[in-house]
Amino acid sequence: MKVLQFTIPVPGEKNIIVQKESLPFFYPHLHRHDEMQLTWIQQGEGTLVVDNNMHHFRSNEIYCIGANQPHVFKSDPDYFDPANTLQVQSMTIFFNPKGKLQNIFELAEIKAVRSFLLKHRSGFMIPEDKVEEVADLMNTISEQNGLEQLISFLELLKKFCSIPQLRELSALSEMDRVSEHEGIRLGNIYNFIMMNYSRQITLEDVAAQAHMTPQAFCRYFKKRTRHTFVSFLNEVRINEACKKLTDGGFESISTIAYTCGFNSITNFNRVFKTITGKSPSEYVDAYHTNTFETTPNHSVLAY
Repeated sequence: MKVLQFTIPVPGEKNIIVQKESLPFFYPHLHRHDEMQLTWIQQGEGTLVVDNNMHHFRSNEIYCIGANQPHVFKSDPDYFDPANTLQVQSMTIFFNPKGKLQNIFELAEIKAVRSFLLKHRSGFMIPEDKVEEVADLMNTISEQNGLEQLISFLELLKKFCSIPQLRELSALSEMDRVSEHEGIRLGNIYNFIMMNYSRQITLEDVAAQAHMTPQAFCRYFKKRTRHTFVSFLNEVRINEACKKLTDGGFESISTIAYTCGFNSITNFNRVFKTITGKSPSEYVDAYHTNTFETTPNHSVLAY
């Protein structure tokens, strides 16, 4: 078994499995399964970890995870607070191109779909302007059975093939070589960092979570994730900062920097630009330009 192998409950003989969830938070453990996974986040915010890559997710976004690709939709820390009444909602379609559907995918008429799935086997995100169309098809599939459902499912795959410039979720990595025991250990490390990013975490702190010396942990973590501890922690922090910058719940960039665990604005700005390619102000400007109809006088966060 690999990482934390997860078996999808299959109702009857169905090959297209639709799962709807309404829970306090998403399943919190790094895991994989034989099926490809198309998940529509109807409500909820957090961080999607795919292989060794991170993406912040929000409501009304759709992600496709590849078969046997290690992943976890990690809800924001607020969702784990018993005092909160927050809920997540999602709809997921699971299908296994190498299972009983394999004969369909081997048909010459399905060649374009087969090539698409092979090309994008490391996962992708549906562009914002296509979410409504894909979500409508997912709703239709969830309400159907039998041949009608299969036809709608093929329509969905056909739709994917027509979408240009899909955002890839991951480059191919070494994560497929991770054992189940190591996958659980990595999941615990990810979880510790993502739950404690806002405070000053030391190498000794995280090494203790893995029951390793700091030196052994550095070698282990770099080999398995291609990240150093500091680079992974910085990506978690900048990922959280990006969410806070675009959510509009903070008065200044400085406040966000300190809230995300940085003790220096200079260091925050440097790390932010290294990871995103933009300064915090430029990132906010680009977000508003791409998301809203703005005027030249639209306001951005100040330091």
